[in-house]
Amino acid sequence: MADLASKKCIPCSVGAPTLMEDEIMELMKSLKEGWEVIDNKKLKKTFKFKDFKEALDFTNKVGAIAEEEGHHPNIHLSWGRVAIELWTHKIGGLHENDFILAAKIDEIE
Repeated sequence: MADLASKKCIPCSVGAPTLMEDEIMELMKSLKEGWEVIDNKKLKKTFKFKDFKEALDFTNKVGAIAEEEGHHPNIHLSWGRVAIELWTHKIGGLHENDFILAAKIDEIE
């Protein structure tokens, strides 16, 4: 499998197919530990930090990557913790773009 972090998110259109369960499980192998699949429709991972500043710095780095990729996660920031949720809103489920962004986020750590 190609290195997901080296790929670029590509715009998808309404009606594009969502990933099937077997495709999701195969792509999960390329991500670091901690990511979970929710109802075969979302990826979620919670990152922990020593304080709010570290969590905010991480959030800003995720935001910069999201802007560069044109693919934006839901980000929940709190003291010492950042929860990331990824799915492709246009298609209501998971697309390879979600895994590409997750792999790029994994590289921040």
